[in-house]
Amino acid sequence: MSDTPFKVAIITSSDTGYAGEREDKSAPVIEKFVTEAGYDVVEKILLPDDKEMLSAAMAKICDENSADLILTTGGTGFSPRDVMPEATKAIIHREAPGIPEAMRWFSLQITGRAMLTRAAAGIREKTLIVNMPGSPKAVAECLEYILPHLHHGLEILTGRTSNCARK
Repeated sequence: MSDTPFKVAIITSSDTGYAGEREDKSAPVIEKFVTEAGYDVVEKILLPDDKEMLSAAMAKICDENSADLILTTGGTGFSPRDVMPEATKAIIHREAPGIPEAMRWFSLQITGRAMLTRAAAGIREKTLIVNMPGSPKAVAECLEYILPHLHHGLEILTGRTSNCARK
């Protein structure tokens, strides 16, 4: 097993954030959680709610193997401009439906509105992509629940498996 930390890219999908009209408060929450978990944040990108731009950014990171994990925030709701799941599904090779299912299940214990997320997750090359909510509070809740479990999946995906017991 390698002692090299997993590399994380954070992508925010927000028209108002991209236009400089709103501060991105979710990406710093993601950065805090993954850094505390021992991961290295190698890239932070803020893009508008544009499917092609989002897909291109994610595909580039995956194809260049510059991150093991891409965590996105925003663009998973019902607004016509919310296209992060579509941008993700357009470029992944394999889906990982259990991750957004787990986030929804956990979040439903907190609020019924969790059923309104359209988040997706999947794998392209050796990179896992997970769509997170746009709310800083929801991002924190979801990461608290899934991050400890993602580590083993990342070990398998990147070929750094350990003989750890299933938890």
